[in-house]
Amino acid sequence: MNILITGGAGFIGSNFIIYWLKKYARDNIINLDALTYAGNLANLNSVANLPNYRFIKGNICNSRLVSNIIRDIDIIVHFAAESHVDRSITDPGIFLETNIYGTHLLLKAALKNKIKRFHHISTDEVFGSLLLKDKNKFNEKTPYHPRSPYAASKAAADHLVLSFCHTYGLPVTITNCSNNYGPFQHPEKLIPLTITNIIENIKVPLYGDGKNIRDWLYVEDHCRAIELVLKEGRVGETYCVGGLLKDVSNLAVIKMIFRLLQGNENLLTFVPDRPGHDRKYAIDWSKIKRELGWQPRYSLEACLVKTVNWYKNNRSWWQSLKNRQFQAYFKKQYPDL
Repeated sequence: MNILITGGAGFIGSNFIIYWLKKYARDNIINLDALTYAGNLANLNSVANLPNYRFIKGNICNSRLVSNIIRDIDIIVHFAAESHVDRSITDPGIFLETNIYGTHLLLKAALKNKIKRFHHISTDEVFGSLLLKDKNKFNEKTPYHPRSPYAASKAAADHLVLSFCHTYGLPVTITNCSNNYGPFQHPEKLIPLTITNIIENIKVPLYGDGKNIRDWLYVEDHCRAIELVLKEGRVGETYCVGGLLKDVSNLAVIKMIFRLLQGNENLLTFVPDRPGHDRKYAIDWSKIKRELGWQPRYSLEACLVKTVNWYKNNRSWWQSLKNRQFQAYFKKQYPDL
């Protein structure tokens, strides 16, 4: 089977490629990635020399390139996206271009070449925000209510994907996942930023009062969910994928990391909240459990240990990413630090 992975040099995409090639050694994977700041080929060193893996540097907004690549492809797994909410607030334009227009070009090419499955990776952020005390959770029937440019661009992409299924008969599936964490995640994100700043003994920023709640999904669990949807999921369906059974605040997650690293909690610094900061996300993943038998294997506590240890043991990987450009971004984003 020939599989195209878009955004395969990013955090989740690279983990998925490694996961898939370990299980399906006869499949061929093409990785199309523009190698923006969030793409890193070092993530894929373990598979780079395999004969059934091929990397192509390119943008999904390049219609000619996409059309040429897709000719012999059976399945597309579409990870490629601008994904950092803070950056979408600063500059929404690139999010609209990549997440909406790029997805549209991929869908057109997939339809023309009669792709067997187009699987789109989306986010729980398309559903908006819950109140802290709300017992409800996001599910596949939750109305869309995106509250950031990033979430709005992903919501638009979701609608486009489903429209190509209903209008043209393109066989599509979607997974709306919660916040992923694990190896190879860029240090701009909450968990790796906290880990690496503690290791470097520099201040750890936390927005607002820190009570915002997120559902946390270990990246390997997410890869397993995508695999099941590709193998057994129903065409035209959306599946919500989450990792927790109980609410956990951002502050609680950060304090867990401080304990694991025996870090100085005086480094924790509350900073002014970002505009439109969603208060709570919670995922009901009962549909994918009921229909496909999936559920998370790993607890947050166990996987934070694994994640902390990975960053401790791979300092050269993340230190190269916390370069001059990153430092300029960090100072702009957290001017009070």
